[in-house]
Amino acid sequence: MTPPPCYVATALLLLSAASNVASFSHATSAATKSFVIALTREEGKNGKLCKALKSNSNIEQIISSSSSGSAMEVNEIPCIAHADGPDSEILGKTLSSNFDYIAVTSPEAAKVFATAWIDAGRPEIGQVAAVGKATQEALKEYGIEVAFVPSKATAATLVKELPTLEEATNEGRSTSLLYPASAKAQDTLQTGLEDRGFIVTRLNTYDTVTATWTPEEESLAKSTNVACFASPSAVKAWVKNTQHLDCPRALAACIGETSFAACIKNGWREEDIFYPEKPGIDGWAESVADALKILSKDKC
Repeated sequence: MTPPPCYVATALLLLSAASNVASFSHATSAATKSFVIALTREEGKNGKLCKALKSNSNIEQIISSSSSGSAMEVNEIPCIAHADGPDSEILGKTLSSNFDYIAVTSPEAAKVFATAWIDAGRPEIGQVAAVGKATQEALKEYGIEVAFVPSKATAATLVKELPTLEEATNEGRSTSLLYPASAKAQDTLQTGLEDRGFIVTRLNTYDTVTATWTPEEESLAKSTNVACFASPSAVKAWVKNTQHLDCPRALAACIGETSFAACIKNGWREEDIFYPEKPGIDGWAESVADALKILSKDKC
């Protein structure tokens, strides 16, 4: 029985130039492995990107125009795992406070926040601001309506665009905001909003830790041509887990500019990093296509 796509490290997406058909197969497939892609989000959360890669017309064209027998192999190699943060236990109690806004910046933050909200008895809360469509969708799955989404899925854009609450202004007070964050999140959001006069309460509700790779995952990483990153934590974890492996550094396909900056900081050359102007799954898949274009030229 063929395994579900991208849910285990041995599950591969193979795009064959000979048949021009996408299918999933075990690592024992005889297809030529010309392009090897690593999906590095935590286990089980790489399905959307995997699906986007499968349906991307530019990727299909690159594979079909390559030499006969060439293929694209997609492996899930989780770089990060999540753990409770130092403020996780007080989040539920804090929700009873009257914040004007609650800022949620990632699907994982949405999960942590929503779980605490449900456990607290679904108390009335302020307006929810979500960074990105994926975060908005994650909140809606828990029955939480989103009042504000910035035009670009970055904390910096939210800082620029989030309006102060008219009610707070009329009452002669500052707009208040609760920020349930990753312990490793930068201070871009809180500092930027505080500079605008907001009162920001940050709680480090969860943490990201480096995933421990199996020997099989290490072997897959060694053959990777393009590594896909959705966060600085994933970038750092990839570097940590590959530093002892005897292999060239993979090209980086990033979901957005934050991960791009992390790659630069961790030693990638700018010309070896690809990312979309506007973060998102489809743009991320297009960044993979851009990386594959470079690889296809090298193979000519």
